[in-house]
Amino acid sequence: MNTSTLTLPLLGQSDRHQFAKGIAVGLVAASIGALYTVYARWGIARGLSSPDLTVLRFGVAGVLMLPVFAMAFRRDSAQFLQRWRVWLLVALFAGTPFGLLMFGALQFAPPSHAAVFPFTAMSVMGMVLGAVVLGDRMTYRRVVGIVVVLIGLVLISGVDASSLTWNAAMGDAMFVIAGSLWASFGIVLRKYRLDPLLATSVISISALCTYAPAYFWFTGASGLMQAEPNVFWVEVLVQGVIAGAGTLYTYSKMVSLLGPSRAAVFPALAPGLAALMAWPVLGHVPAFLEAIGLLVVMSGLIVAVTVSSVTSDKT
Repeated sequence: MNTSTLTLPLLGQSDRHQFAKGIAVGLVAASIGALYTVYARWGIARGLSSPDLTVLRFGVAGVLMLPVFAMAFRRDSAQFLQRWRVWLLVALFAGTPFGLLMFGALQFAPPSHAAVFPFTAMSVMGMVLGAVVLGDRMTYRRVVGIVVVLIGLVLISGVDASSLTWNAAMGDAMFVIAGSLWASFGIVLRKYRLDPLLATSVISISALCTYAPAYFWFTGASGLMQAEPNVFWVEVLVQGVIAGAGTLYTYSKMVSLLGPSRAAVFPALAPGLAALMAWPVLGHVPAFLEAIGLLVVMSGLIVAVTVSSVTSDKT
């Protein structure tokens, strides 16, 4: 008698524990992504701009990560300096360029496209780069899981033909590039076995040193100074502390536990979770298709991160 079951992709009790821990961290990372997306819309509706939110995300996280960076550099400055090219790649892939592309794309593409194009690029490029660079097997099951995830994203976003304009195409291209950069960040983390907390500090501080000065030079921080105090401090907490440091750390940790190919699937949960979080925060009641889309995405994720184990029992 043949039976087919879904099993964890790793063998051994310690490996199974690592896999379960990776799933938990992935769910936290997706929840953080949903949270900062909802509060970005909340802050913009109250007078803040995309550059304001970007500087809070990078600036606050950069300040918080300064002690971590200082201790790591003091402990092993020689090794850190020898790998400066690797750290430069990390900063380029997940730092200022990624933030500028993600937030800048919203000026051209409608918000619904933000739920599809960057996460499509993260998932597909994460799988492709994992296969090409790291030798991860691009199994049929994983491809099917990614396809199911993408179908769910389209249902959640409600993208239709009327939103496909030239301006939207420019924004979509920026979203795709941003998602590809994020996937590349995961590949570098895994390839060089980088410490998640140290990677978070490098990205945050590099962005603090590059984006923050440019923001203050060109805008004079007028948007932040004119913001209501409660709006300012809520965004400091959400964008700077929870998202700025939390997103980078949880994703880095997830990559170290699951690998970049599987980790790249989890950000696709963020749009569906954001639709649920928007209910109490923004008063947006999730539509039927959004709920169905979230279920489809979760089903695709389960297919993509698990493997099929077929055992044969002779009776």
